[in-house]
Amino acid sequence: MKKFFPIIVLFGCVAVFAFGVVELFELRFEHGDVYPPYSSLRADPLGAMAFYESLEKIPGVGVSRDFSANNQLPDAPQTVYLHLAGEPREFEWLAPDLFQEIKDFLIRGNRLVITFFPQTESYRFYYRDGETNSINSSETNSAKMTPPKPLKDRKKISGDDEQWISLEEEWDFHAGFKKLLPDGDSYAPVRVFNRTDLPLPRALDWHSGMIFTNCGSAWKTVYARGTNAVVIERKFGKGSVVLATDSYFISNEAMEKDRHPELLAWLIGGNKNIVFDEAHLGIVETGGVATLMRKYRLHALVGALILLGGLFIWKNSTSLVPPHAEERREGFVAGKDAQAGFVNLLRRSLAPRDLLAICFAEWKKTVAPVGKIPPKRIQEAETVFNSENALPQKSRDPIGAYRKISEKLGTLNRKL
Repeated sequence: MKKFFPIIVLFGCVAVFAFGVVELFELRFEHGDVYPPYSSLRADPLGAMAFYESLEKIPGVGVSRDFSANNQLPDAPQTVYLHLAGEPREFEWLAPDLFQEIKDFLIRGNRLVITFFPQTESYRFYYRDGETNSINSSETNSAKMTPPKPLKDRKKISGDDEQWISLEEEWDFHAGFKKLLPDGDSYAPVRVFNRTDLPLPRALDWHSGMIFTNCGSAWKTVYARGTNAVVIERKFGKGSVVLATDSYFISNEAMEKDRHPELLAWLIGGNKNIVFDEAHLGIVETGGVATLMRKYRLHALVGALILLGGLFIWKNSTSLVPPHAEERREGFVAGKDAQAGFVNLLRRSLAPRDLLAICFAEWKKTVAPVGKIPPKRIQEAETVFNSENALPQKSRDPIGAYRKISEKLGTLNRKL
């Protein structure tokens, strides 16, 4: 038992360390602060997990997350796609294939919901050619982003003639900003009011200074801050788009302190498939080995490989076979076999330069006196040995001489 005690202690330490690491990661991922704000994987006040899990409990409704980075929207009918905490610059310029993907998604009768990250300070738009446009509007109702350049001036970064598409131009709306009043280290929310006859809350606390201005007639203002819209809706064939300048009302904190189920139900509509976009937050599923192992539930295989590695280390550190009786004697030291001991003895006792002479002398003592070896055979061997021994020390080749003697003896054997 004493022999295996260090190994048992080592395996115990490794097991405790692995358990601690797993618990640490579980606590971090369970709390969710490793994910970006408004992610449906985040369980703290900044996340949207409460909304996701609440939808999962509704019978007949399928809820999923989109981790793909291929810019393809779901093909299933009756789908609402939730793009939460988006940045305005994400929709400033779109590639034509992505714009067409959105258009086809809406024509199929689906619903696209885009809520923007709460803006508490003036934000800055960056154009792809290096031009910047800063928004520092006052409390006036005319605050809006300077209209972007015409599409003919916008080229794809790759250098081809394919033009980027301005979503604001195509959909006829503009984004602006109205300052929020400071409240200590943060900003005080503002009141926005329902401008429709929909059964929605009359007023909401709004935590973003972003607004929509100069919206086309196709847009319907749902909630407004003064004369500026903050939630707008537009029909596209059988489908629809909802844009909201704030994402707070979907957060876990809002679910506890300022919950509005009527607004959330209207946001989802009558769709049966609900998809949360996580890819735009940087949570993308890659096609690596770990992903495949999780997909095909190979956790037991990983555990078996770890166990096999531990047994391999154990096997190489100590013998799994019980020791012999003589090995149990106190002071017993396991050594090598007789052949290995003889080789080590020769290496310590004989110099390499004397090896051929000693071997040849011992051969003559043990083989020549027997009388069965013809004198000619001994003479042939002595001739090769003397020729090698006559050479200078640096020019001698004991191994080559040994091979020549073996060849001569082999020739004599065939002749005899």
